[in-house]
Amino acid sequence: MESKTAVKIFESLSSGIRLDIYRMLVKAGSTGMVAGQIASELEVPPSNLSFHLKALVHAELLGVEQEGRFLRYRANMPLMFRLITYLTEECCQGELEQCASQPSGELDSNPCFRSPSLTSTEAKT
Repeated sequence: MESKTAVKIFESLSSGIRLDIYRMLVKAGSTGMVAGQIASELEVPPSNLSFHLKALVHAELLGVEQEGRFLRYRANMPLMFRLITYLTEECCQGELEQCASQPSGELDSNPCFRSPSLTSTEAKT
């Protein structure tokens, strides 16, 4: 991942509403959610939500599919894992055994950080 791509992602997540949307869609998994459902759960007016969804789609953090007259949004999980890999690839100067000895707190309970995709070659492409 290039630095400018990471910056674009972080800029799109710098809004509290966008961060809430993204986290909700990560939780929804591959099922995703339709825009009306997102608006209802977050209590965000549809016009305001549309603006934020467009920004997240532009940053490629979300994918969107037309389902009849509805739009279904899904979190782009591979991109999230590539971002995590980008942020941590130089961890402990590349000596991962040193990272394992660092206090990790919440990371131990997060299944995403135990994902094989974080250490695979595919996650970096």
